[in-house]
Amino acid sequence: MEIAGFFAAFIIGITLGLIGGGGSILTIPVLVYLFHIPPTIATGYSLFIVGISSLAGSYNSFRKGNIDMKAVLYFGITSIVTVVLIRRLLIPIIPEHLFNLGSLAISRSFLTMILLAIVMILASFNMIFKPTPKRSHHAQDMHYGKALIRGVEIGILTGLLGAGGGFLIIPVLIFSFHLSMKKAVGTSLLIIALNALFGFASDLSQYEIHWQLLLTLTAIAVAGTFVGNLLGLKIPGEKLKKGFGLFILLAGCYIILHELLLK
Repeated sequence: MEIAGFFAAFIIGITLGLIGGGGSILTIPVLVYLFHIPPTIATGYSLFIVGISSLAGSYNSFRKGNIDMKAVLYFGITSIVTVVLIRRLLIPIIPEHLFNLGSLAISRSFLTMILLAIVMILASFNMIFKPTPKRSHHAQDMHYGKALIRGVEIGILTGLLGAGGGFLIIPVLIFSFHLSMKKAVGTSLLIIALNALFGFASDLSQYEIHWQLLLTLTAIAVAGTFVGNLLGLKIPGEKLKKGFGLFILLAGCYIILHELLLK
């Protein structure tokens, strides 16, 4: 199972490097089902893996001038603050056992996985059916306030589930900041990296970290991001986005079935 987990970490990195998001949403299932890490701890591990991988992917975009620092600032104002508050103040006070729904005991771990599965399914529909938005050139379309609100949404998603939220970030970067797809991908990676690493830093005193496993998975994912950057020059992003969206859909459905029926 560990070999499959290491391979999955490589795929996560490739997807982050190729389309600027999507891959990070697979990190939690990989950690939970293939490495048997409890979901609440897996969200913290995911933040580190996603953060370092996204930072590595954004480096190549930075060298090519494909990062818009104004967009990073607007997202960062609200998203980083939201992530830190959730990881530092909210997560530690949530009990493991939440409530009973008839004969079904609803735990924090169970709810984390179900919420993640729902986000995965919604993200998959976005990837499969929604075409990649074209760059906007009209000044009246710019809504910086929307970026601030999206920052809170991304912060909540990253803080609670350890997912990067690139599928939410990229459309806003294109429509609100008039960025090209390549620049939106690079900017998205840096935003995801900052959110995830600030979130992980807030977790350092919460639990013991298995650094050897975490660093190994992170190194493999980082290697994947560089491969993803190279593949991005050859593979049409739209086709890959739809194929990966289908995979995310199947993975989300599996999580729901596993949590409700297979345990």
